[in-house]
Amino acid sequence: MAGELCLLLLLFCGSTVSEVQPIYKPPPGTLDFGFVPAKTYDTGAYHEPGAIGILFKIVHAFLYLVQPNTFPQDLIRKLAQQQFGNTQGDYQKPENVVLTLQAIYYEIGFIVSAALGLLFILLLPLVGLCFCMCRCCDNCGGEMHQRQKKNADCQRSCFATFLFVASLIISVGVLCAYAANQHLTNQVRGAKKLVNSNFKDLKIFLNDTPAQIDYLVNQYNTTKDKALSDLNNVGPVLGSRVQEQLGKEVRPALDAALTMAGAIRETKEALENVSVSVEVLQEGTERLHANLTDVKMHLSNTLNDSACNAAQAASTCNIIRNSLAQLNINANFSGLPGVSSQLAKINDVLKIDLSSLVQKGYAAFNDTPDLVVNQTRNILSDIKSVLESIGSNITTFTRALPVQKILADLMVHLTQSEAYVQDYFPLVEQYDFYRWLGCLILCCMLVLILVFYYLGLLCGTCGYDKHASPTTRGCISNTGGNFLMAGVGFSFLFSWVLMIVVVLTFVTGGNVEKLVCEPFEDKNLFKVLDTPYLLNKHWKNYLAGIIFKNPNVNLTFEKVYSDCKENKGIYTSLHLEYLFNINELLNISMYTEDVALKIEHIQINLSKIILLDEIGKENLLNFSSSGIDGIDFSAYLTEINKSVTKVDLLSFANDLEARADQLPKGALENALKGHANNIRMIHNQQVVPLEQAMKYVKARSTLNQSIRLLKRTSSELMVKVKNVISAVNAAQDLINNNASHVIVQETKKYMDTIIGYFEQYTEWVKESISMEVAACKPIANVIDTAVDIFLCSYIADSVNTFWFGLGGSSMFLIPAIIFAVKLSKYYRRMDTEDVYDDTENGNNGYHKEHLYGIHNPVFTSSVEQW
Repeated sequence: MAGELCLLLLLFCGSTVSEVQPIYKPPPGTLDFGFVPAKTYDTGAYHEPGAIGILFKIVHAFLYLVQPNTFPQDLIRKLAQQQFGNTQGDYQKPENVVLTLQAIYYEIGFIVSAALGLLFILLLPLVGLCFCMCRCCDNCGGEMHQRQKKNADCQRSCFATFLFVASLIISVGVLCAYAANQHLTNQVRGAKKLVNSNFKDLKIFLNDTPAQIDYLVNQYNTTKDKALSDLNNVGPVLGSRVQEQLGKEVRPALDAALTMAGAIRETKEALENVSVSVEVLQEGTERLHANLTDVKMHLSNTLNDSACNAAQAASTCNIIRNSLAQLNINANFSGLPGVSSQLAKINDVLKIDLSSLVQKGYAAFNDTPDLVVNQTRNILSDIKSVLESIGSNITTFTRALPVQKILADLMVHLTQSEAYVQDYFPLVEQYDFYRWLGCLILCCMLVLILVFYYLGLLCGTCGYDKHASPTTRGCISNTGGNFLMAGVGFSFLFSWVLMIVVVLTFVTGGNVEKLVCEPFEDKNLFKVLDTPYLLNKHWKNYLAGIIFKNPNVNLTFEKVYSDCKENKGIYTSLHLEYLFNINELLNISMYTEDVALKIEHIQINLSKIILLDEIGKENLLNFSSSGIDGIDFSAYLTEINKSVTKVDLLSFANDLEARADQLPKGALENALKGHANNIRMIHNQQVVPLEQAMKYVKARSTLNQSIRLLKRTSSELMVKVKNVISAVNAAQDLINNNASHVIVQETKKYMDTIIGYFEQYTEWVKESISMEVAACKPIANVIDTAVDIFLCSYIADSVNTFWFGLGGSSMFLIPAIIFAVKLSKYYRRMDTEDVYDDTENGNNGYHKEHLYGIHNPVFTSSVEQW
């Protein structure tokens, strides 16, 4: 029934899943479906035994010594598949003989140990009977006469020590057995809580599954809402994608045109700056040139004076006259060509606002999303109708499934099973009490023997008088000896009973540990169960035959248990895809195909987009023919880089004054010094301002920058303009003629994005069904609870520890019997004793006045006849 529930639950889940195989699958936006609701299971299928776990490990180590062989998978398979006893002579078949020998070889440790136990069971009562009869005949230590030996005290001490050690070991064994007995009872009493926890988890498993299914179905709305959101935003989504692809060519072309519009404005500013700066510099240099010419004329007139003809002044005057040519300006801005014609043409070009035309192109191109919205209204309404129909079909299909009825039936079965367990649990506790009482009685048998031994040692040791003769020993010492012999008697009476229990529990518990618990832990047990044709000779895979009625399906106990242990979904664990394929139950692919066809029919016309009209292009051509490339930039740069005057006027004035000092005192000297002062004044009033005044410095700098800018702009200007126009034409051609190809590509990507949402939903549903929906951890917990905890941890470990303690105690009864019999001779009061003369033995003998063989007058009890 549980299998049917799982099948139907996953059938219901599968109604939401489909397969789509897109040719192109872009990474769509990731959808957040949240977490499938799942409650935490309470059962922790793990048992920690506590302090007694040390004993369990010791027992496991002992069992390994007894049975070190690995789990015999092949042997068990062959034994299970072999038919014994069906016909006469089956056991004599060679293959059966071989299997029997292999089984004996594997069990040799248990067989030898059990054989020793059987010998113990058979021989110890027989030995006890013979020993009793022997003592009744005054043999085997039954004669109440003790011969004196020199090492009597040493022997008595050794026997007492050995008996005490043996009793301690027996005590430890009894404690181990009692602890194991009590541990099993405690675990049985606490098992009810673990059982209830498993039932609770199974109920959670059943109750939580419908909510998980509803959650999976409801998450279709997340997919639908995302798809509708993209459809409602088809402009920003599809339009932006188309715009982005076209923009790879359109935007660079428009940017280049806009850059060229900026270059036109910059060119105008540069030409205006050149014109103004040249005027400023021309004004300053012309005034300086006039002043220098005037100074040079007056200085020449002075040198033409007759005083210069004197022998002493002639050479100096000639030197000065030869240097007059240096008194002139160096940078002559008056000779530079004008830029008025170029400026006039640029002003004509700027009458048309090219930037505005380019911005109109930008605006038209940026309206692409709106064009997409306006041209896809009808198709989008059809797609939305398809999406709504998918949701309606899912709802209709889910309502048709009788999930609640099946869940209710399973819950009834589970409730009945729980009630059955609850009703029989008191009976289990009652039987466990009987078991606990029986094991306690077995422990009490050993305790009774130990009590006699401990009392015998206590009374014998405390009451022993080394000065007393064997016939005159005190009552306490004699009682100690009697206790020891009573312990020996009860040892013979109880030991065989104890050993029977030990052998039975050893063989049973040991094999359960080696053949069930250990292979269950390493999953070798499941490998045996998964052996083809083992559990059913007609089925290759037994579990698949039960669930699917198809034994050829590769479904194994080991895989199911491992998957459930990892809390995977039951669909994955049981491989229910062989029963039904969730991808085929409700195939959404036909709906997604409809969606794809609707999207493919989207046609978008962008021919209304004009990037740059003919006026703008003509404006660019006019700019290229403005004549700025005909400006003599080298002449401007040459004059800009020249100094203001050909010679440093201060140096010239100082040199002039120094030469005037070489002349004779008189009017000529004074006149030349006056001219030197005039030159200094011209330098300070005109040259220095031309070099340092902000007006002239700025004019020179502006002229320099503007000339360089014009030079860069004019470089291959015609080629640049043609390249811009070509780029704009190419972009316009792309929009007019080739945009349909781009639109088709982006529409397909947009379609794949929409369909990708459904694929995400499909994959999420598959993953959820595989790992989260109807997670079968409770099933693995039930198996672990039944086998690993109840059978192995509770029962097998406790039973094995019980026989280990009880068997060890029983084995040490043998040396305890021997030492107790030997020691009792030194504690009990004898009827006769050896008597020696002083001359023979000195102080080693006893001096008695009665003759040898006369009985002690003290009453001899029947117990002393042992």
